[in-house]
Amino acid sequence: VRLVESGGGLVQAGDSLTLSCAASGRDASNYAVGWFRQAPGKEREGVSCISSSDGSTYYPDSVKGRFTISSDNAKNTVYLQMNSLKPEDTAVYYCAAASPLFPPPRARLLDWDEYAYWGQGTQVTVSS
Repeated sequence: VRLVESGGGLVQAGDSLTLSCAASGRDASNYAVGWFRQAPGKEREGVSCISSSDGSTYYPDSVKGRFTISSDNAKNTVYLQMNSLKPEDTAVYYCAAASPLFPPPRARLLDWDEYAYWGQGTQVTVSS
């Protein structure tokens, strides 16, 4: 499966931004998809994911209530709506997909090493 992110940019604190992840390839809609981010000098962090089995969504406390993941299966696209952005949200954002043959266990849905397919990333910069 091939993933292409778009929608990053430079915004001010408090603004909103929506990222898109377009998936292509066979049975792309059967893959669990997660959004991850990595800031310079920091580890890659999972910020949301959506299960392919039942559409359940998961978020870490750092973004819960501000970020929303959603999917449009007809378009094979997953979105990340980000509200009330903070300077600490500045990072390169990646979408990633986990093969349906090896679905991440629930406790590891936000662990980046459970995902085999990655997009190229899109920069999000939040100014104060």
